Amino acid sequence: MSEAQSEGPQVEPTAEREWWDDPSLPWKHKPSRADIICFSWLGAVAIYSLVMMPLRPALLASAPHLLASLGSWTGTILIGAKAALGDPWWPLVWLLGTFGLIKFDWIYWWAGRLWGRHLIEAWSGRSDRARRINERVERFTRKYETWAIAVTFLPIPLPRGVIFAVLGEAGTSLRKFLTVSIASSFISTGAYLWIGYSIGAPAVATMDAYGRYLWYVSLAILVVMVANYWWKQRKQAAGS
Repeated sequence: MSEAQSEGPQVEPTAEREWWDDPSLPWKHKPSRADIICFSWLGAVAIYSLVMMPLRPALLASAPHLLASLGSWTGTILIGAKAALGDPWWPLVWLLGTFGLIKFDWIYWWAGRLWGRHLIEAWSGRSDRARRINERVERFTRKYETWAIAVTFLPIPLPRGVIFAVLGEAGTSLRKFLTVSIASSFISTGAYLWIGYSIGAPAVATMDAYGRYLWYVSLAILVVMVANYWWKQRKQAAGS
């Protein structure tokens, strides 16, 4: 028997998957420079959101003008209440809050323009519930477009990022997207200021009474976040 026959059939080595070839990532090709930049921006937004979770209650107590300028509806209502008592800064907060509320929206529009349906699928993951919700939101967005942008500024739980990504994928121009977003943000920020102004002194008195406790709320949120991260890491380590 020859040496080749004694060795048996040859098995081709399996090619290693590239780092970018991952179902959890939104692209289906080797990422370009634009892909990397946009993905980095999405990561920065995620970090900002995590940082703001424990900071928001503390800022509401100590720096409500700053919080409202960043686009917080709760902070905006409080500034409206302070305006009823003579606070002069509400016009500036209205202006800054208008842009603070939409500061990251363009990133989701850009991500939708780059990756389209692949991005929605990556966000949905393996959750059937998330997939059904995102599919309904996608159908609504494609049907109504302008109204879909406007309703994201109402106090209802909607996946804003999905709506904006669908608009980017569907071909909505950036000019139209930003025009409707700015107008909607301006109107909604003014509405929340008016709500706070209508409440007036009781809202300010309530915040003054509870303000000292909001720092403990921030600390509690931070502890929960750290504990949740530790628990997930422990489960992963146990399963490996």
